[in-house]
Amino acid sequence: MDRRHFMAQAVAAGTGIAAASSAGAAAQRPVRIVGVSCSPRKGKTTATAIQVALDAAKAVDSRIKTELIDLGGLSISGTGGGATSAEAKPIEDDFEIEVLPSLKNPVPDGLIIGSPSYFRSMSALCKAFLERIAVLREPKLLLADCPVGVLSVGAYRNGGQELVIQEIQTAMLCHEVMVVGGKPRAHQGATLWNAYKDDIMQDEFGIETARQLGIRVAEAALKLTP
Repeated sequence: MDRRHFMAQAVAAGTGIAAASSAGAAAQRPVRIVGVSCSPRKGKTTATAIQVALDAAKAVDSRIKTELIDLGGLSISGTGGGATSAEAKPIEDDFEIEVLPSLKNPVPDGLIIGSPSYFRSMSALCKAFLERIAVLREPKLLLADCPVGVLSVGAYRNGGQELVIQEIQTAMLCHEVMVVGGKPRAHQGATLWNAYKDDIMQDEFGIETARQLGIRVAEAALKLTP
């Protein structure tokens, strides 16, 4: 084989490999990360912190797509005990219309859940949300192995944020999710302090923990998504 034919075959082979690689990349489906703000105050500090985490997650890889679900202003009831059983009548409220479709069709590849700290505990809206997503456990665990990160916003630097994070993580373990924290300074989750009259972006430390949480959830979701 002369040099001209050798080079032609080499170029053709390289082109084929590149085309196959491009096709493989194109075949990879998007990695969808959903953030849920469980504050009754729509568009305020918790929603902003969740969006910061989602933006950081999106910057990790071009495959990542994000969506914010802001529960503020929605009417969401708790389960009332047996509302998730097969015989129970479905509760008709904003959860069924505004929230559930984004968590079920399709199921997220990663979740970031945030709640304000009220009296060192999660908001009533967050508790109702966690009760209602019990529907994602039947007939099978739809969120199993989904990476989940948690953040909380408090009125004080040490206002119970880590307790709120732990409460939400504990509830989500019932779905057999993979609970993840953040990068350094946010190992358990993101903790933010609303000390600036709802301008949460001024809490530089807290905002950085939200970013680190988003990055960690994104990295975990990428590893677990084919």
